[in-house]
Amino acid sequence: MRKTSKKTPGADEIAEMATRGENVSGYFTNRFTVVRRVHRVNVDLTHGMLRDLDARAAKLNISRQAVIKTLLGRALTEELEHKPRTKHG
Repeated sequence: MRKTSKKTPGADEIAEMATRGENVSGYFTNRFTVVRRVHRVNVDLTHGMLRDLDARAAKLNISRQAVIKTLLGRALTEELEHKPRTKHG
């Protein structure tokens, strides 16, 4: 006997179902990630910096880009944490 599988409706179909007043809560898992808009940039790095980034990426088994994002994110967070707060008023 063959298994019959229902095709999961796409976003437009789910939106139409919701518009008709149908319960569409079963299509949502409450697990999501926030996708932020991405801007591409070019950065000039020395050969030594690239070598160090690639070595770290290989050690962690992640991409060079992931290493750059992680290190940059840490640096920015640390800067904000150590920045003196001023009172506005």
